[in-house]
Amino acid sequence: MKNNINCIDLFCGAGGLSHGFEQAGYNVVAGIDSNKDAIKTFQLNHKDSKAILFDLSNKFDFNHPDLKAIKDTKVDIIIGGPPCQGFSIAGKRLEDDPRNILYKSYMKFIDHYNPKVVLLENVPTIMSLFKGAISQRIISSFEKKGYSSNVRTLDSSLFGVPQKRRRTFFIFTKKDEYTWPDPTTEEKPLTTKDAISDLPKLNNSLGKDFSPYKSKPKNPYQELMRKDSDGIYNHISVNHTEKTKNIISLVPDGGNYKSLPKSLQTTRKVNIAWTRMNSKKPCFTIDAGHNHHFHYKENRVPTVRECARIQSFNDSFIFCGNKGSQYRQVGNAVPPILGKVLAESIKGIINDTI
Repeated sequence: MKNNINCIDLFCGAGGLSHGFEQAGYNVVAGIDSNKDAIKTFQLNHKDSKAILFDLSNKFDFNHPDLKAIKDTKVDIIIGGPPCQGFSIAGKRLEDDPRNILYKSYMKFIDHYNPKVVLLENVPTIMSLFKGAISQRIISSFEKKGYSSNVRTLDSSLFGVPQKRRRTFFIFTKKDEYTWPDPTTEEKPLTTKDAISDLPKLNNSLGKDFSPYKSKPKNPYQELMRKDSDGIYNHISVNHTEKTKNIISLVPDGGNYKSLPKSLQTTRKVNIAWTRMNSKKPCFTIDAGHNHHFHYKENRVPTVRECARIQSFNDSFIFCGNKGSQYRQVGNAVPPILGKVLAESIKGIINDTI
C-alpha cells in the first residue's frame, strides 16, 4: 500500500531504484532520463509515474515544457545516480568529463523542491577518484544546503540480492539521525543457482520473447521473483557460433579462461574472458555488457531475464528496446531489493518531518 511520500528519480534508467522504492510504498512521481529505451521501460513498469525523456546535462529550468508538469509537485525525496562511467576505473577518468559534474543537476532539483532526503548512488571508486575530490565536492555541496551527509559502500549480496555488487550510497538528510540497514543475508547469501535455476533451459536456441513457466519455483526467492507475473519475458539467448560454444563447454562451473588449454587462453584479451557464473555463490557483478560471462551450466551468455533475476527484478518487469539495450538497462540498474531495503530505512526520517 502506497503512503504519502513523494519521490522523483533522476537519471532513472529502467527504474531499478524506483522499483524498490515503490515496493516500499513510496509514490514515485516521475523518472527522468535521456535514454529513450530506458524511459520506455520505465513507463511500461511504472504506470502511475511520469516518464520524462530529458537530458539533465543541458541547461534547464522548471518552466521547460518537459518539466512543467511536475513543477508544483510536493517532493519528499530525490533519488538516483548520475552515469557512473565518468567515475569508474574502466572509464577515461578525466576530471573535466561532463558526466563527472552531472550531480550538479541535483542541485537545481534540491533548490526547487527542498526535499527532506536525497539519495545518490554511484560506483565505489567515486570515493577515491582524484584523491577524493569528487566525493568531497558532492558532500560539501549538500552540506552547504543544510543536509547531514551519510556515506557507505554496500554489497548487495548481504541484503537479499544473489549478486556480489558493491555500490556507494550518499544519503543526505535534514535530520542528523540516520541508521544504515543491517545485512539480512550475510550468513547465507543467495546464489546464482538460487536465482535462475527454475528458468526454462534454452539449450543454445534463441528461445521466445514470452513463455509460460515450465516448472514450479524451487525456493522463496524464485517465488518472490514470480509474484504478479504470468510467465517469462526477455529470455532469449545470444546466437553463438559453434566455436564459441565449444570453448565455453571446456570451462567448468565457476571457472574462467585459466581453465582452458593454453592455446585458447588468449583468444580474448581481457581478464574476465570466458568466465562462468558460479552456481554455488552469489553472481559476480552484472554489468552493462554480456559477451564474456556465461551461464553456470549452459554454453551461452545469460539472457536478459537471467541477468534481471540476478539483479532482483521481478519477472513482471519487462525491458524494452533491442537486446543490447536491454542488457545495458539491466546492468546499469540498482538492484530493486537493495533499493527497497534503503527505502525502508529512510521512511521513518521522512515520516517524522511530514
